[in-house]
Amino acid sequence: MLSDERMASRIASVRFTVRITGSWQWTTHPGDTDQGDLAMPARAHLRRQAAGILCRHSVLDIAAAHDAINSTLTQRGCPMPGLEVSGMAELSVAAADRALAEEHARRQQAADLEHGEELHRLAQLQRVLADPDLRRVWWMAQFPDRFDDLGDLAQALKGLPAPQEAQDDDLRGDIRRFTDDLVTTLHTPQQREVFVQALVQTLTVLGHHDLTTAAALRHRPHDPGSTPA
Repeated sequence: MLSDERMASRIASVRFTVRITGSWQWTTHPGDTDQGDLAMPARAHLRRQAAGILCRHSVLDIAAAHDAINSTLTQRGCPMPGLEVSGMAELSVAAADRALAEEHARRQQAADLEHGEELHRLAQLQRVLADPDLRRVWWMAQFPDRFDDLGDLAQALKGLPAPQEAQDDDLRGDIRRFTDDLVTTLHTPQQREVFVQALVQTLTVLGHHDLTTAAALRHRPHDPGSTPA
């Protein structure tokens, strides 16, 4: 039996308190008695198995650790030829270990939130810098006395893609980025009209009649003097 063993959790400085009740038997010829005290290799085997499992678990989820360790220990193992060993573990967590794990979890959560906010801020900045119109407005707001330097910034950022949405698959993301780049290059109404006509023809060929109608209505020129819908 192993009683009140201290074994490291996923956080090395935070430990489980472990009690293991083991059993073992010698399965070779009964007359072979030269193996010494079989309890020693049996305990060492159970200790190794338990430590290897608990170091992957948190003391804050003791039920999962309990299930994981006993699903292994209850199966007979053979630490040496002829010796079969199995066991059952009981886990507990000291108040100090639980408090330390909770503090670590709070710090990790705060770090994850800070990291997520920073990634979001950078993605927003990338989206602005990748769009020439947004980039111009952003530069004027940030550096109103350095407008002449905007051309240098645009040259330095040449080829910068818009941030890819996390939920995009490869094809959807490629199409979205291509469309964004294409629309960005259409500076005149004539260019945009040619693009819409090509889009309508493509949708018609593909048989997407609802999308064809929507595209045609959305970009239909208004009569002179009329108010857009």
